[in-house]
Amino acid sequence: MAAAAERDSGPDRLFTVANYLVLGVFLLMVLYPLTYIVSASLSDPQAVAAGKVWLWPVNFDLDGYKVIFEYKSIARGFANSIFYAVVGAVFSVVVTLLAAYPLSRRDLYGRGLITAYFVFPMLFSGGMIPTYLVVQQTHLLNTRWALIVPTALGIWNVIITRTYFQMTIPDELLEAARVDGCDDFRFFLRVVLPLSKPIIAVNALLYAVGQWNQFFNALIYLTDDQLFPLQLVLRQILVQNTVDPSQLSDPTALARQEHLRDLVKYSLIVVSSLPPLLAYPFVQKYFVKGLMIGSLKG
Repeated sequence: MAAAAERDSGPDRLFTVANYLVLGVFLLMVLYPLTYIVSASLSDPQAVAAGKVWLWPVNFDLDGYKVIFEYKSIARGFANSIFYAVVGAVFSVVVTLLAAYPLSRRDLYGRGLITAYFVFPMLFSGGMIPTYLVVQQTHLLNTRWALIVPTALGIWNVIITRTYFQMTIPDELLEAARVDGCDDFRFFLRVVLPLSKPIIAVNALLYAVGQWNQFFNALIYLTDDQLFPLQLVLRQILVQNTVDPSQLSDPTALARQEHLRDLVKYSLIVVSSLPPLLAYPFVQKYFVKGLMIGSLKG
């Protein structure tokens, strides 16, 4: 015990202190902007415009959130983003599992060649114009599927999922199932999937967050504002400062539009960040396990 205490009292203790200091600095760098945005969204518009908000809300006010609910495009964009995130995540998880499981099987003929075929686009992409032409020729332009199908399969997710299957599904389990008369499809549904909850949760979260945050594909493939996701509406307000006064039904809000502009920006950032933050605790217990096992070299 004394020897262990002596070892911890030297350079190890100095390293631990330095490590905590560095992590503390990074925590402050991340935590302060988040705290400021939340505080600014809950403060009086004039206080925000005057720069009086530093850390805590000043003259607590919910006008920014009231304006958000009155702005019709935001509610529509929020609903569209939920659709893209949920449907896109489900579709992507199904495609990823169907691609990763065969690649994890040692008896798959040409497995190395297929894996190389998947990995090649990670290094050499066709670019934006060929991708746009593919979406155009498949008649996906200006449809909801334009944001789901082109990004449905993440190669990195396939590699992680394949490695997870290799680490957690032994060949002996497959052989035992075959002895009992189980075919490959039934083995996948009744054995592989129930044992793969961690990696399914990891993929679902990664795909859902990716769908929720994307706006560039929507900017390229969509022209109908009825299909715009929340991030594209948020971009119009934050970057272009285009809040359409005709969509504000309250004359008082219209009169205070100039003061509310910055407040609406902060409120929009909070609203757009809530769904991923609320979803994470439900998959957190699977996330670390699935990501760590799946990242091991198979």
